[in-house]
Amino acid sequence: MKFIDEAIITVQSGNGGRGCVSLRREKFIPRGGPDGGDGGKGGDVLFRTVSQKRTLYDFRHKKHFIAEKGGDGAARLKTGKKGKDLIIEIPPGTLISDISTGSILKDMVEPDDTFVIAIGGRGGQGNKKFATSTHRTPRFAQPGEEGQTLNLKIELKLIADVGIVGLPNAGKSTLISVISSAHPKIADYPFTTLTPVLGVVKTAGGEPFVVADIPGLIEGAHKGAGLGTTFLKHVERTRMLVHLIDASAINPDSPLSEYHTINRELSLYSKSLADRTQLVVLNKTDITGSKDLADIFKAAVGEIEVLLISAATGEGINKLKQQITLLLQKIAKKDGN
Repeated sequence: MKFIDEAIITVQSGNGGRGCVSLRREKFIPRGGPDGGDGGKGGDVLFRTVSQKRTLYDFRHKKHFIAEKGGDGAARLKTGKKGKDLIIEIPPGTLISDISTGSILKDMVEPDDTFVIAIGGRGGQGNKKFATSTHRTPRFAQPGEEGQTLNLKIELKLIADVGIVGLPNAGKSTLISVISSAHPKIADYPFTTLTPVLGVVKTAGGEPFVVADIPGLIEGAHKGAGLGTTFLKHVERTRMLVHLIDASAINPDSPLSEYHTINRELSLYSKSLADRTQLVVLNKTDITGSKDLADIFKAAVGEIEVLLISAATGEGINKLKQQITLLLQKIAKKDGN
């Protein structure tokens, strides 16, 4: 299934029903008064977050959403039926914006969250409401109020505790498959992962955490190069980053070039990402010569903590999970959560 993380849609709440024009016609009451009922309220349009949904795929073809119209009023003071509300289901982490103003209307983060985006039109009043002592038989009623129409941009930003970032082929997909229950597609060519993959990691003595395999970034990603901003947006939701680097591909003459490339793209896309807690991890240490290159990297990077792992063999994986758990606990304490 294609990953869809952005859509433009139009929503329209239901129009209110018409008020009724009616005069009582009963035996032995030759001059019956007005008895036209009010129209029913139009249906609202609501967004609701559903945990089972992970993409905006449902919006790939369906672009217009219209709630039900309110029923018209009837004789004998019968009020029209209220229009049925329209509930649009979206994944948690969806941002809703008004295209005409560019303003953010709602950031729907929590599961089972509900937000009324467009209120249905009021029903028109029947002629009974317009009767007065001087105008006892009004022969007019109100039309129903029109519903609201909004052009919206809905944008999905995945919710995860940890985002794994790095250049293509750093081994992100293999790592997430090893530490979680996720099963991403894995192959030896750039941009294998075309969709962010979420996995739940269980640790001994700690709370489980959600990790996201963010597709490979390249230089110029903040401007849209490669998969670019399509997936950089998903990094924003994470509480910390695992910066994964292929140890076997480190250039001994410029050991920090890849490390700086990723950090530069993150900071150019969003200043807040530059301050995000980051754990540097060198992968593929099972490949001959990679540990020597890792030593060169560690010497060049200075006091920054660096973990060595091999996602292929499992070396260092337990230590990595423990370190992530510890950092998440520190972040939660700092944030007061």
